[in-house]
Amino acid sequence: MRIGLFTDAYYPMVDGVIKVVDSYARRLVEKCEVTVFAPGFGKESDVRVPYPVEKCNTLSFRNFDYSVPMPYFDPAFEAAIIRSKLDLVHIHSPFSIGLIGLNYARLRDVPVVATIHSQYKQDFERTLKLQSTVNLAMMTIMSIFNGCDECWTVNDAVRQLYIHEYALTAPCKVKQNATDHMPVYDRQLAAADVNEKYGLDPDDLVLLFVGRINFIKNIDFIVRSLRILKDKGLRFKMLFVGQGQDEEKLKELVTELDLNEEVVMCGLVKEKSMLEKIYSRAKLFLFPSLYDANSLVQIEAACQSTPTLFLRGARTAGMVTEDVNGFLADNDEHAYAEKIMSILSDDAYYLKVSEGAFRDIYRTWDQVVEDVYQEYKRLIANHEKKSILDTL
Repeated sequence: MRIGLFTDAYYPMVDGVIKVVDSYARRLVEKCEVTVFAPGFGKESDVRVPYPVEKCNTLSFRNFDYSVPMPYFDPAFEAAIIRSKLDLVHIHSPFSIGLIGLNYARLRDVPVVATIHSQYKQDFERTLKLQSTVNLAMMTIMSIFNGCDECWTVNDAVRQLYIHEYALTAPCKVKQNATDHMPVYDRQLAAADVNEKYGLDPDDLVLLFVGRINFIKNIDFIVRSLRILKDKGLRFKMLFVGQGQDEEKLKELVTELDLNEEVVMCGLVKEKSMLEKIYSRAKLFLFPSLYDANSLVQIEAACQSTPTLFLRGARTAGMVTEDVNGFLADNDEHAYAEKIMSILSDDAYYLKVSEGAFRDIYRTWDQVVEDVYQEYKRLIANHEKKSILDTL
């Protein structure tokens, strides 16, 4: 079985979609022939992978986080796709490389599945401004998704969004994301390591955010909520782990709200073992994002039995049952702060949800990719049956 994973973002960039594609490919290479088709960014990544990667040329633009892939202007890349003789195409983005994957599948008459990772309309509305342009962009990507044999979403909330608001007509099912993190074996020793690295006292209450330091993820909302918590007399340390374009703005807001003693800017943490220790050290993971569809960080937190506090109605909370495996609060800084106080005031309530997060939200990539592999075999078999029937 030959599988092609098509993505418009890849190392040395790092984001959730790249981690998903890499996690799939690392496990699929043990079961079948797999190739990743991705953009090349003109510089080598320090990430070494055990599977083949075919890269296309890109164009870089100032003030833009990602380079733009140009697969149709790269004959060597197109030739590599043709030589691959794929049995199934799996696209992970509905842009140029995803489109070339879909066109290959149509040309070769092989099945194509797409994973919908994001709420693309939010990005279009933020960058394109004109509603007519937003509508055109949505029509373009939906034509790609609707041209697939099947689509997968990361939770049912995103599935419902695409079916009822974005006019998805292709068959669609939920395929949950996962993590390659493992539960910390010695939490006391892990806590000591984190305390030493970030200057924490053993009895400090730790709140946590991990991810891109970008205000589209509502991290300014977190800081304003922290100011309310401080005014209520709560003693805490807030760890922000990650890098991004709004780091200076975040630091300025922290200073403006007199939270420099409470907030620790950890920067990017690359070591998985240290990240696992940080998650286990935290009492609560704060993730009030309305932007994300289903961030991997909430699964990483659940791996350490650290529950997440979301905003009610957030798509990224689509796997969560309130007060069973996660917490929800209204979209208001005061309500968010009040919910934190409520969670921390009831140990039995917290423990129940903490255990539920580990039980229900934590999944390993080994579990998920085994299921994906079986789905690939099903899609290929169904496509072959359909092709035979069409010839009768």
